[in-house]
Amino acid sequence: MIASVQHRSIDVDGVRVAYRESGPADGPVLLLLHGFPTASHQFARLMDALGDTPYRLIAPDYPGSGRTETPDGFTYSFDRLAEVMEGFTDALGLDRYALYVFDFGAPVGLRLATRHPDRVTGLIVQNGNAYEEGLSEAAREFAALRREVPGDEQRVRGLFTPEGTRFQYETGVADTTLISPDTRTLDVHYLALPGRADAQADLAFDYASNFTHYPAWQSWLRTARPPVLVVWGAGDPFFTPAGAKAYLRDVPDAAVHVFDGAGHFALETHLPAIAPLIAAFLTDLP
Repeated sequence: MIASVQHRSIDVDGVRVAYRESGPADGPVLLLLHGFPTASHQFARLMDALGDTPYRLIAPDYPGSGRTETPDGFTYSFDRLAEVMEGFTDALGLDRYALYVFDFGAPVGLRLATRHPDRVTGLIVQNGNAYEEGLSEAAREFAALRREVPGDEQRVRGLFTPEGTRFQYETGVADTTLISPDTRTLDVHYLALPGRADAQADLAFDYASNFTHYPAWQSWLRTARPPVLVVWGAGDPFFTPAGAKAYLRDVPDAAVHVFDGAGHFALETHLPAIAPLIAAFLTDLP
């Protein structure tokens, strides 16, 4: 069954957070946190595929992404993104939810989890890194870039071009004809909006701040032992399969699936294999 998706927005401390929602209003919640350089539209096909589940699916756009509107002077950092998403969950009254974290969604969602561990019923990780060994050499080099170093900002902004976006979608993918150009084209559109490249540059230079949080996130996983499903594109140029398997160190009974032929955006090519895993995982949650 294809879910009926509503497109809504809500004010959170001066930020107008846009989000898409489907499923029963009184159902258990799956909070879907997107990555870079995309927004909640990356989950559109997955939300359709999960239309038969009893879950209320909620996918917000971060500040600096998608249709979310931010005030002048907004500070773009991962701490600030997490604060806005925390306010978003409070504004919607989401006191219990399963988390789906992808890419940027991992540092945002795991901040939420460590702040409110009682709220998280389960964790789905899709190419969302929380371990040093999951960082590829390219990811380490990118995180080491500094705004004050000549040429580094130009390298960062190269990822915001149509060519940079295409690179992120297609690298490591065995059959690129499986990737619809629609999502990537929408990403290019949003990145070209006034101020968006500046916002994403700020976040790129802040990305290394997430590494200091890894021990706390791993401690939460180890102590809370939430149900965990990991689905991972093996060809991701940024986050290696070692990062997927590392979750087993702290949650030994996690279900880890690494998909050959998939890249960073594994849902784009392997949705038919991943969606049933997610549906089964949600069914088994308490």
